[in-house]
This record gives sequence, structure tokens and C-alpha cells, in this order.
Amino acid sequence: MGSPVFVKDLTVSVGGVTLVDALSFTIQPGEVLALIGESGSGKTTTALALMGYARRGCRISGGSVRIGDVDVLALGARQLRALRGRTVAYIAQSAAASFDPSRTILDQVVEPACLHGTMRRAQAELKAIALFRELALPEPETIGQRYPHQVSGGQLQRLMAAMALITDPEVVILDEPTTALDVTTQVEVLRAFRRVVRERQVTAVYVSHDLAVVAQMADHILVLRDGQMRELGATERLLSAPQNEYTKCLLAAAHPAPRASVAKTGDAEVLLRVKGLSAGYGGRNREGRPATMILEGIDLELRRGQAIGVIGESGSGKTTLAHAVAGLLAPCAGTMEFMGRELKPALAQRSIDELRRIQIVFQSADTALNPSHTIERILARPLQFYKGMKGPALRRRIDELLDLVKLPRTLAGRLPGGLSGGQKQRVNLARALAAEPDLILCDEVTSALDTVVGAAVLDLIAELRRELGVSYLFISHDLHTVRSVCDEIIVMQHGRKLTQVARADYGRGPHHPYYEQLARAVPELRRGWLDELDRQRPALVA
Repeated sequence: MGSPVFVKDLTVSVGGVTLVDALSFTIQPGEVLALIGESGSGKTTTALALMGYARRGCRISGGSVRIGDVDVLALGARQLRALRGRTVAYIAQSAAASFDPSRTILDQVVEPACLHGTMRRAQAELKAIALFRELALPEPETIGQRYPHQVSGGQLQRLMAAMALITDPEVVILDEPTTALDVTTQVEVLRAFRRVVRERQVTAVYVSHDLAVVAQMADHILVLRDGQMRELGATERLLSAPQNEYTKCLLAAAHPAPRASVAKTGDAEVLLRVKGLSAGYGGRNREGRPATMILEGIDLELRRGQAIGVIGESGSGKTTLAHAVAGLLAPCAGTMEFMGRELKPALAQRSIDELRRIQIVFQSADTALNPSHTIERILARPLQFYKGMKGPALRRRIDELLDLVKLPRTLAGRLPGGLSGGQKQRVNLARALAAEPDLILCDEVTSALDTVVGAAVLDLIAELRRELGVSYLFISHDLHTVRSVCDEIIVMQHGRKLTQVARADYGRGPHHPYYEQLARAVPELRRGWLDELDRQRPALVA
């Protein structure tokens, strides 16, 4: 059973800057409060403050936080350690980063219970197995014997929930726990989390930028911007009749609107042709096939000026396809042609001109951009490599690229760490555009962005396509996103192409059953959608 949470005038600051500005709210046991807002709005900062925690350099400079009768901000260091993980549990966005790859899952799940002394090891193991079953994990008696890399992303996310719940916490904080998951896996994780919150009557805080997801989980929504409360209300009321203009903006951005297509590309030349492409990882067997096959016999044609989306759940081969086209992974079978000429399988075999014409934009700008290089240096490198630019001409072109992706020129001297997530992704795009490519491979470029920033990046991609005639292979697990920017959609599962759907047919069927399944699994922006889905059909994935 949870305890009520009372927050009054909570203020968090760093230096002279206020990150969270005098927030007040109450959460009752069995209720879920969602914290919603774009990147930098103070969502996670607020959630962490409920544990009496502030990130390095920050401090909780005012207000109060009470869990039941406990004044959290009055506790000493030792008492806070006892509170965290026992009274308040935290479920982070990235389960992969939260588990030690060298230890078994069970060993890590039972650790909080053993560390806080709530039960003996044998008892903790039995409870962990019961939690695995409660969270609908496969093979609950044995899954704990595996290592983190031996389970799927959705399973690992639920295993992290088991680790958080094993001490029977009174308050659970869920910080973007489904952001990086494909839609079918996301549905299963949402089901599991919601069931546990309801049955255990814990007090929960759900941090997210996805209003459609929040609509299925939250009883109340608190909308944040620049650390200030813009609106607080019951979920159904806030979704149907928002009062604040910023809330209305978030609702409008929740599902991307279709971006206008460019001129018809049916008669344009075929830019990229892939036939019978197969690829995988690991050593080759006697037949020359990789030990682990990912792609099997993929065919596609992409015309100049066209955007084709590739969707499918995690492990379907989407990113492997992009890596093969980019030359980052040599296929074991099949052929690729670019502008009517054979495209060599390996990056090292391709000419500088081929390298220039095909660019890839990775999902995580945090890892794609060198943190020790300024934005100016990051953008200068492709200009120097492909164009031989230097001096004033180089500086002018960097300014033009920043203008192109709608970033202030003053950012050129900053390091990536000084930019927001959306700004970093725009730099990622600008670096690809510096090569003046014919084809850009976009690999989940908006999945880690909040809805407002993600919508702005989609607008930019569509605008660059119209102005520059760039073609896109757009990899995503978000069907709404792909529909909004692409002329056609390729649907993949288990490394195979199942079907291809044209823009004119997006809203009408019948389609391949798996496409229909993916479409049904995209959360709708209304209360009760997940309940309806549960009544209509069984679980999507095991």
C-alpha cells in the first residue's frame, strides 16, 4: 500500500538559475500523477526531488516534500539512503544502462531487498520469481538466470520494475520507461506497470513526453514548462478541455500531422535499388552465412526525391538494413545499386563521392557527436573532407548549415553538452547535409525527443526534402511518425519484408495482418484506449 505524497512550493536551482519553480501538488495512494513537458521542462528534476535528490551542481533550494508523515528534505544522508530503494523506488528510462552486464538478472533484482535488509536471499529470490510472474515475463522461474543481453528490451524494462518493486516501496517513480520501446513491446510494458500499480495501490509518478501513453496510465497530469506548472488536472478533463495554451500545443504535437508530399516521384530515376539483400553478424559458416542472420532477401527501390519508411518491432532488421546500405555492415548475399551503378558492400571499398552521396543520421545524437568538439568543428569536418573548404568559405558554409536547420549561429562555439536534445539532433542533420547527399538514412531520429521538438524535426526533414530534393530511408518503430513524412512504408518482421504500403492506402485496407497489429498498438490520445485493446484481443507479444 502506498503513502500519500505532499509537495509544497518545491524549488530546485543551479547557480542563479531556477530549474523547478515553486511546484505544489498531492498524490494519493493508488493514483498516478504524470509529469508532462518538453525536454528541459523540469520533469525528471521534480521526480528526483521526491527522493530528496538533486543532480550534481543543483540543489533543492526551497519548499517541502512529505511522504506520509516523513519530511523527506529534513532527512540526513543515512536516512535518505534507507528511503531510496525501500520507501521510494525509481524506474529509469534505459534498463540496459541500469543493469550490470557481468551479473545475472536475478542477482541484481534481489540486491535492493538484501541491501536494505528487508528479507534474506532465499526469500528475496522467491519474491523475485513471483514479481516476474506478476509482470508477465516469460519463464519466470528461469529468466533470472540469464544475463541482461540475453533478454529483449521490453523484458529488461519489466525486470527493472521487478528490481524496484521487490522492497514493496510506497512510492514508485517511472521516468520515461517506454520511450525507446517499439509499439507492441510498449503496450505489454504499459499493461504490466498499470496492473502492478492498481493491484498494489502504490503511489506513482510517471514522467513522460508522450501524452498518448500518459492517457493510459495517469489519473492526473501536471504540465511543466521551464520549471513552472502550466496546468494540473484530471487526465480526462485535461485531454478533452485543456485550459493552457502550452497544453494545447502539446496535444497538437502528440500525433504528427501528415507533411505535404513533394512532387510525384513515380517517374523519377531509381536512386537506390536493393535486391535479395541478406546480412547478419558473427563468424561465417561453410555456406558463407553469418552465425546470426538478421536480414533475409530484402528488395526495395527508392526513387530520387522519395521518402520510404521502414517500420517493425525491435529486432526486425530495420537498423541492420540502414547499416548495410551505409556500408557499415557488409551483406552476405544480394546486390545494391546506387544511381544505376553497383554499390560496393563495405565502406572502405566505396569512392569518396559515394560516401558523400549517402549519409546516415543516427538515433542518439549524444553518442553520434564528439563531446569534446565544438559544433563548428563537427560541421567543418565533412566540409573539409568532401569539399576541401577552408578559411572564410568554410566559416560561411557552417553559418549557412546552421541557418538551414534553424539553429542560431552563436551555437557554433558550443560543445554538444551545452545543447538540448532537439538542437543536437539538428546538428546531426546539419552534419549529414554538409556533404550535400542524395540519400539520407534516418535511424529513429525522433524516438528520443519530446513531442514538440520531434514535430519540429519532422517539419525540418520535410522542408529539406522539398527544398533540396533529398531522398530519405526513414527507420522508425513509430507508425504515426512514418506516416507523416513518408510516401511509402515497408513493414519488416524477423528480418523479412512483409509488405509495402503506399501513402494513398495508409488509412484504408485491408493490409497485412502484422501491419494492422502495429497500427492497433499505437496508443491513442484518449482515456481508456488500452482497456479497449485488452478487451478486443490477447497480448501482442510474449
